[in-house]
Amino acid sequence: MSSLLNIGLTGLSASQAYLNTTSHNIANAATPGFHRQNVTQEARDPQYRGGAFFGTGTGVTGVERSYSQLLEGQVLSADSRRAEYAAYSQFVSQLDNVLADADTGLTPAFNEFFGALQNVTSNPTNVAARQALISSGETLSARFRTLDGRISEISEGIETEMRSTLESINGYAAAIAELNQRIVSSRAGGAGSAANDLLDQRDQAIAELNRLVKVSTVAQRDGTLSVFIGSGQSLVMGNRAKQLELGEQLDENGRSMIMVRGNSGVVEPLAESLVGGGALGGLLAARREGTASAQRSLGLLATTLATEFNNQHALGLDLDGRLGGEFFKIGGVRVDPPDSGVSVRIDPQQVSALTGSDYSLRYDGAAYQLIDIATGSAVPAAQMQVTTSGGTSTIKAHGLIFTAAAGAPTESAFVYPTRYTAGAIEVAIRDPRAVAAAAPVLASLATGEGSSLQVRQSGLADRGSAASGSELGLPALRYTYDAADKRFELDTTAPGAASWPATLDYDPATSAAGKSFTLEGPGGLQVELKISGTPAANDVITLADNKGGVADNRNAALLGALQTDKLMFGSGGQPTATLNNAYAQLVAKVGSKTREVQAGERTQTSLLQQARASRDAVSGVNLDEEAANLVRFQQSYQAAAKVMGVAQRLFDEMLAIAR
Repeated sequence: MSSLLNIGLTGLSASQAYLNTTSHNIANAATPGFHRQNVTQEARDPQYRGGAFFGTGTGVTGVERSYSQLLEGQVLSADSRRAEYAAYSQFVSQLDNVLADADTGLTPAFNEFFGALQNVTSNPTNVAARQALISSGETLSARFRTLDGRISEISEGIETEMRSTLESINGYAAAIAELNQRIVSSRAGGAGSAANDLLDQRDQAIAELNRLVKVSTVAQRDGTLSVFIGSGQSLVMGNRAKQLELGEQLDENGRSMIMVRGNSGVVEPLAESLVGGGALGGLLAARREGTASAQRSLGLLATTLATEFNNQHALGLDLDGRLGGEFFKIGGVRVDPPDSGVSVRIDPQQVSALTGSDYSLRYDGAAYQLIDIATGSAVPAAQMQVTTSGGTSTIKAHGLIFTAAAGAPTESAFVYPTRYTAGAIEVAIRDPRAVAAAAPVLASLATGEGSSLQVRQSGLADRGSAASGSELGLPALRYTYDAADKRFELDTTAPGAASWPATLDYDPATSAAGKSFTLEGPGGLQVELKISGTPAANDVITLADNKGGVADNRNAALLGALQTDKLMFGSGGQPTATLNNAYAQLVAKVGSKTREVQAGERTQTSLLQQARASRDAVSGVNLDEEAANLVRFQQSYQAAAKVMGVAQRLFDEMLAIAR
C-alpha cells in the first residue's frame, strides 16, 4: 500500500508544481520581459519485484523558461536599430524644418539682398537705395546668424539628450551587475540552477539597455553575463559596472567626448567610432552627420558670399571717390589649440576651392600632414603647395593658407575654417556713401572713319598696394592702334606710363568678337580691359582714373552678377554652383537624409514587430492555452488525489481484516 500511496503523492506533487507554474504564467502574462515557464519532470527509477519492474511515480526535475537565444537576438538587433533611427529622426527632422522653411530660409534673404543691389545699379547716386542695400545686407547676415544659432540649439539639445541617455545607461548597467550577483546567489542555493524570474529581469534590463546603445553579451561559467557596448567596450563584468559620462574634453571635431569611468575611478575617453546602435548611436550620428555638417555648409556659404563680395567691392569706388572697403565681416579662421603656432586664413583668390571641411595639421618630421577630419583621409601632397622661407612654412591647400614655424606643429592643430562663420557674419559698413558702386577705371575711345572698335569692359583686376580710401594712382594710359603691326602701342612719354605694358597685340581677324587684357603696373595694380570690333589705324584707347564718376554703376553690376555666378565647389576645377544652388543642395541633402532616416525607422519598426511575434510564439504567455492547462492539471491533481484515496481505503480494509 505504501508504494501506491507514494506514487499518488508524487503525482500530486507534480500536479501541484504544474498548477503553481501555470498560475505564475497567467499572473505575469503582461509583465515586460517575462518568458513562459514550463515544469520538467521524469519518471522515477523503477523497482524490481516479482519478476518485473514496477514504476514508482514521477519526479519534478525543474522549471525552465521557454527561451530562444536566436529569436531574442533578432529582437535586440531590430530594436537597437529602430531606436537609433528614432533618435536620429527626432533631431534631423528639426534641422530639415529649419533649413527648408520657405520664410525663414536663406533663399528669400538672398533674393532681397540682390534685389536691393539691383536698385543701386539702376540708380547709383541714390543714397536711399544704398541704405536699403546695407539694411538688406544686415537682414541677410542676421538670417545666417539665426540659422546658425538654431542649428547650435539643436546640437545642444542633442547633447542634453545624450547626457540623459548616458545616465539611463549607467542605471541599467548597475541593475545588470546587481542581478548578476543575485543570480550567482540563486545558483548557489538552487543546486546550480538560477531563478528564472531573475533571468527574465536581467534580460529585460539588457533589452532596455540595448535600446539606448547596442550591446553584446558573453555568458560566464558562474551564470553572470558580461555586457559590451558598441564595438567591444566592456560595460558590465560580473557584479561590477562602469559608468559613462559626457565630459568637458573635446575631440578633434570640437565636440564633447564620451568618457568611461572605471571601477578604480580612472576616467578615459571613449572614441565615438566605438559606439553605435541604440538611441546613443542615433544621437551621435545626428550630431556628427546632421548638425555639424549643416553648420559647416552654412558657414561655407557665408564665407563664400562675404569673401567674394568683399573682393569685388574692394575693386570699386564709393560716392566720395575712395576705393571700396569690406562690406561683410566674418572674423578669422578658428585654430585649436590657440597656442599651436599655426595661423590660417582664407585665400581670397581660391575661395571656390573651399570644401567646408575641418582639418588637422601636423608635421611628422618629414612632411606636413593635412587630414580632413570628417573623412579621416589625408589631403594628397599634389593638392598642397608647401614653401619655407625665413623659418616659416606656408601651406596652401583647398582655398586655405596655413602658416607655421618650419617643422611645427608636431602635435595636431585643429582648424575650423567655416564652421563658425555663419554665426559671426555681419555688415561692416554703416555709411551708405561707402558702397563702392562705381568702377575706378574709365576707358575712352577716339576712333576714325570705318572703325567698329568697342571697349566691352574696363576695371580693376587687383588694386595691388592701393589702400582703402587712397587714390588709385593710375596714370592716363594712351594706346594707339598700329594697323600694320596689328597692335596697340602705348604713349610712353606720358607721365607714369613707362611702367605699363608697351603694346597690346590685337588682330581683328581673330579677336573681333572680343579679347581681354590684364595690364599690370607698379605696386601690383592690375587693370582689366576687354575690347572688340575692328579698329581703324590710329584709333586711340585711353585708360584713366574715374574721378568724379559718381553715376557709374559698373562695379554694382559686377556685384549683382555674383548672384548668378558659379562661385562654389570648384576644388580641382572650375566652380560648379551658385550661392542659391549651394543652399538648395544643403536643403536637399538634409531633406534626403531625413526621409532616409524616417524610412529606416519604419522598416526597423516592422522588422521589430515580426521578430517579437516570432519570439512571443515561443516565449509568450497564451492565456487560452494556460487556461486549458489549468483545467488539465486540476484534473491531474484530482486523479492523483484519487489514487491516494484508493490506497487509504485499501489500507483501512487490510487493518479491518487483521482485527
